[in-house]
Amino acid sequence: MNYCFTPKFSIITVTYNARKVLENTIRSVISQTYRNIEYIIIDGASEDDTLSFIGKYRPYIHILVSEPDGGLYEAMNKGIAYATGDYLCFLNAGDGFHAEDTL
Repeated sequence: MNYCFTPKFSIITVTYNARKVLENTIRSVISQTYRNIEYIIIDGASEDDTLSFIGKYRPYIHILVSEPDGGLYEAMNKGIAYATGDYLCFLNAGDGFHAEDTL
């Protein structure tokens, strides 16, 4: 038998009041040609328009959590707890994949 394993990538974006830099991050994830992706965004209860902005990309986001947290590392750990992928990748607000075929 010939089995083909297609690993699932959990991409976790942690954000807080980062609306100005978040669009490039989200677009770099949803434009990946590799499709077995779970996209998780953990927002630390932003006070700017981050959450409303994310709404237009909601169909591409598998898990969205917006609640106060204890900072970056607590938010990252929260993302790990939600992740179901074979591999984890942190791509925080302001980061982006180099190309559409990075994964």
